[in-house]
Amino acid sequence: MSHHPQPSLFLIMAFYVFRFADTLTLFLYDSPIPLLSLLLFLSAHLFITRWLLALLSLFSVSVPVSSVSRSVVLCLYLSVPASPSVFCFLCMQGPSLWIMANLSQPSEFVLSGFSSFGELQALLYGPFLMLYLLAFMGNTIIIVMVIADTHLHTPMYFFLANFSLLEILVTMTAVPRMLSDLLVPHKVITFTGCMVQFYFYFSLGSTSFLILTDVALDRFVAICHPLRYGTLMSRAVCVQLAGAAWSAPFLAMVPTVLSRAHLDYCHGNVINHFFCDSAPLLQLSCSDTRLLEFWDFLMALAFVLSSFLVTLISYGYIVTTVLRIPSASSRRKTFSTCGSHLTLVFIGYSSTIFLYVRPGKAHSVQVRKVVALVTSVLTPFLNPFILTFHNETVKTVLQGQMQRLKGLCKAQ
Repeated sequence: MSHHPQPSLFLIMAFYVFRFADTLTLFLYDSPIPLLSLLLFLSAHLFITRWLLALLSLFSVSVPVSSVSRSVVLCLYLSVPASPSVFCFLCMQGPSLWIMANLSQPSEFVLSGFSSFGELQALLYGPFLMLYLLAFMGNTIIIVMVIADTHLHTPMYFFLANFSLLEILVTMTAVPRMLSDLLVPHKVITFTGCMVQFYFYFSLGSTSFLILTDVALDRFVAICHPLRYGTLMSRAVCVQLAGAAWSAPFLAMVPTVLSRAHLDYCHGNVINHFFCDSAPLLQLSCSDTRLLEFWDFLMALAFVLSSFLVTLISYGYIVTTVLRIPSASSRRKTFSTCGSHLTLVFIGYSSTIFLYVRPGKAHSVQVRKVVALVTSVLTPFLNPFILTFHNETVKTVLQGQMQRLKGLCKAQ
């Protein structure tokens, strides 16, 4: 008779230890600081997990799947469906046990996309592909123009080049996948791929709003404080503003995507959208998502509404200052420069505020699809034309570049 405890007894002990740990850490979910709650919760469970594994090694006990009855593991799982500690413990034991325990987290999602159109989906491929390619080419031309022409080496066009780059990257996270799904019957995306798409789509989208705010601040300083413009909007300041706009959303979205990765998805794996959007993901979860929805609302307030408010205040001061300019031609030139930016602000903020700056997940799915389609495909396509047609400086530079290309062609 062996003097070592049986592996099944250690699994039963793990069950009670982790249930006790879950009870102690349950209050962390009610913390007013969600990020602190997440960090403390994960730290506590990792500590308990490492302690138990050290205890197992002390008694020279291994827990291979072959030595553990499948019924014991299944009973442990069914008895604690809300215990993330048990999942953490099973995950550290090896892939076989994790496959057995991970019954409420699908390995892949199915994107329904535009399945309601049936065979007509293939007809959407051509127009969407054309819009995507034109958006990519138009925004690329804006970036190349800003880099190549010294007349555009100013803070405003530096920020607009960043915005065009963001438009390219945002469309690349969702549109190519949507285009490929229009041609295949099985629209499957892995769980990891879905989380990665979610992370980059919302990080890049939030960054674009902060860049638009940087443009508004640049115009405010240029028009309202022209004598201090060179000092206040120096190259170092512009790089710092752009760096903050890029880094802040990517850092803030880390706890957001991690929390979604640890939800229980027991309401199927079919996402009623053409990409991994926030609300359709929450609708598949059987976990309590009220805290997560509130955190999403706070993120929308921080990156969308706050930047929108700063932009409105900046342009309020700009309009007041421009109306005091005695020359009509100067007023017209100033308004034409700011008009393109205001158009981008209106298109970008209106659709995003409609979709995301509302707590909760019970919104019309079809409306969300249409508005998200406009944001992902139509808006990036229109932005280069808005910047070109409403901006005299960009039109002058573009005409000069075209004349130079014609001269080169004739010389050859």
